[in-house]
Amino acid sequence: MSLMVNMPVGVDDYKKLIEENYYFVDKTRFIMSLIDGHSDVTLITRPRRFGKTLTMSMLYYFFSNEDKASNRALFKDSYIGNADDKRYMQEQGKYPVIFLSLKDIEAGNFDDMTQQFSIVLSELYGRFRFLRDNLAEDEIAFFDKALNKSLSNVELQFSLKTLSKYLSNYYQEKVVILIDEYDAPIQHAYDAQETYYKEAIRFFKSLLGTTLKTNEYMKFSVMTGVLRIAKESIFSDLNNLDVCSVMEKKYSDVMGFTDEEVKKLLSDVGASDKYDEIKEWYDGYIFGNTAIYNPWSVIRYVSNGCETKPYWINTSANSIIKNMMQNLSSRRQDDLQTLLMGKEVSSLIHDGVIYEDIEKSDDEFFSMLLTTGYLTQDNYESGYREFYNLKIPNKEVGSVYRNEILDRMRNQREVRTEANLVRYMIEGDVLKFEEALSDFVLNYVSFFDAGTEGFYHGMMLGLLAVLNADYVTESNKESGYGRFDLALFPNNCNNSGVVLEFKNAEDESELENMAKEALAQIDTKAYITEFKKRTVKEIKKYGIAFCGKKVRVIGE
Repeated sequence: MSLMVNMPVGVDDYKKLIEENYYFVDKTRFIMSLIDGHSDVTLITRPRRFGKTLTMSMLYYFFSNEDKASNRALFKDSYIGNADDKRYMQEQGKYPVIFLSLKDIEAGNFDDMTQQFSIVLSELYGRFRFLRDNLAEDEIAFFDKALNKSLSNVELQFSLKTLSKYLSNYYQEKVVILIDEYDAPIQHAYDAQETYYKEAIRFFKSLLGTTLKTNEYMKFSVMTGVLRIAKESIFSDLNNLDVCSVMEKKYSDVMGFTDEEVKKLLSDVGASDKYDEIKEWYDGYIFGNTAIYNPWSVIRYVSNGCETKPYWINTSANSIIKNMMQNLSSRRQDDLQTLLMGKEVSSLIHDGVIYEDIEKSDDEFFSMLLTTGYLTQDNYESGYREFYNLKIPNKEVGSVYRNEILDRMRNQREVRTEANLVRYMIEGDVLKFEEALSDFVLNYVSFFDAGTEGFYHGMMLGLLAVLNADYVTESNKESGYGRFDLALFPNNCNNSGVVLEFKNAEDESELENMAKEALAQIDTKAYITEFKKRTVKEIKKYGIAFCGKKVRVIGE
């Protein structure tokens, strides 16, 4: 693999990316699409770390009439810069641009939120101090209050439209308005220890309504966020809004990497042989009808010498999802187990999210998981309602579920040494493995309604999350003459592999025979065939039978 490529880890400024010669996956066709035809207001929702801020930065440097000549050079080697149709570059540097990011507004109460917004707004107004000399006396007073962070809450709600008026009058040109991570303050309002969600919704509903609805000074606006807040709660005043969510075909390839882009990247860094691995770990998303890789993880993977790790899940926590996992119905608990086994579940997906309802509805939970990137769509059935088939997109995201389930278990019991349980299993100490597993089940099963083989299967997947760095865990995969329940393939073939077969007994008296039957099945079905293909020298085999909180393990 070549070490000469400068990968843009954490770089979300387009100018820095180009001028400092970072590797760039060219997304300037998006600009061409906007020029060909755009709505008054476009909202694009994507999971975190999928390039939203970098995309908005690219739009800013293209359309902004500040530093027009130097910004033009940023696009000289891009698709849009080399387009045969010269009308695209005629739009470069043509408009005053308001570029506002709300991603850093993380307040614990409403007053602090408006104060943080005032700080962001002051910095925005500060970039246009030259306007002050051309304003009327009352306009200067408003401008100075914005600079001094002393606007009232009502004045704050009119602040962006007012600035667009000043800019439009100065340049005699309409204004492009870019708002990045519009929903970040609202999520923090909902998450706050003493929620101020309703106050935040009212504030931003008014701000966005006055800024984006019938604003005669606006050319067009693009917004980004993770969630599409339901229209009735924040966008009811906007009838000119075009929402491009992860379910929509429009702009589906704008954020995230396509398969073609990843193949080119791997070729450019001399790692084309890693294609299957990177696809298995970081591909799998379907936005609209386009297959998409997680760009953050792909960049980190390449920059770390093509080492597979769950990079994306460590970027930040989603407290809403964690809270929702505490209140799932039995049906949705079963669905999580199904997902962990690599299968699909079906759910009604809502177009917009009302935060106050998300912990009340199982469907809202899966809508949230789809929108935030923890699930992806496979296909959907269109009718009076839309039911989507959903699945975990890749190995990286699969590890999230295992870690979250472990966290949930730890919240309900004393912290125990799951690592020791796994160590006994790897080492082949059957008695200690059975003792540790029995102790674990005794403290765990009371939480969910156990009783199905699928439940125990999902529980074991959760336990094996601690092996992510050393083993590849596969579930229900073909090997020999059938499909094993769980198998652990070591990254180092000199380490022991493990294959597990589960049985669910209706009565404790059946545990011994069913564990023996499970172990025998490993041999009769030749489940170790796949291990031999991977040149694993030593394989630990376990037949495990469960009955409620009782466990019997037989191994060899």
